[in-house]
Amino acid sequence: MSHTNFPDNFLIFGCGNMGGALLRGWIAAGIAPDRFTVIDPYAQNLPVGVHHFTDAKQVDAQFSVALLGIKPQMLSEVSHELTPLLAPGAQLISILAGAKCATIAAKFPEAKIIRLMPNLAAEIGKSPLGLWSSDLNDADKSALDRILSALGPAFWLASEEIMDAYTALAGSGPAYIYRFIDTMAVAGTALGLDADQANQMALAMTEGAAILAARSYSLNKDSPADLAARVASAGGSTAAGLAVLDEGAALQQLMTATLAAAARRNAELAEIAERTNNDNA
Repeated sequence: MSHTNFPDNFLIFGCGNMGGALLRGWIAAGIAPDRFTVIDPYAQNLPVGVHHFTDAKQVDAQFSVALLGIKPQMLSEVSHELTPLLAPGAQLISILAGAKCATIAAKFPEAKIIRLMPNLAAEIGKSPLGLWSSDLNDADKSALDRILSALGPAFWLASEEIMDAYTALAGSGPAYIYRFIDTMAVAGTALGLDADQANQMALAMTEGAAILAARSYSLNKDSPADLAARVASAGGSTAAGLAVLDEGAALQQLMTATLAAAARRNAELAEIAERTNNDNA
């Protein structure tokens, strides 16, 4: 990415697992570590060169762009610490699970609020990025896309309400893929494969299949279903396995129920975040 697109001074307020993945993704893309200021009393093993402070009172600067990566229930508690560090009209990018823009805006009324939902693959530039904001115009969104481009493709959602569904698919989705990989390796072991080799096979197979699926869709709009049909010759072994997955739409029903459960929990977390921060106002 062009370094001219990235702010000279970018604040990360709360740098846990996800904030750390974003930070490492930007630095891996060539952004100088000294462009980042991290405020987090617990952050460890930050990249060399990042400005790290354990207390907001230690920072004598204002920022035009900031990433908010705290726990949602801490929003009221930290708002008084963060507000003085935001320049007038600053963009505040929230990765708080479930916390709606209105909840965040109530604590930072002078800031432009953006919700961002990445996943840990941002560290290698491969995370889909779900975005929502009612505070940005098209030029603002394009500028933000350039800042985020090192982390993965941006998807501006049609409404904030759809963020729960997005999070269930793209935010929580990697965990389901990891579980599926693990399950395939265990199944291979049950058929007689060495356990370590089965794990390596499952990982290599998944990597190759995912890359091919992404490339095929990008180039030819071939869907994963199209690719599955190509692998499964009529009457062959792959077709026999697919018949088990497809019987009674078993896999489809399982995944629909899985994403629905995650989406419901996202909605519940939003209610909890709003209630907690209202109580602490």
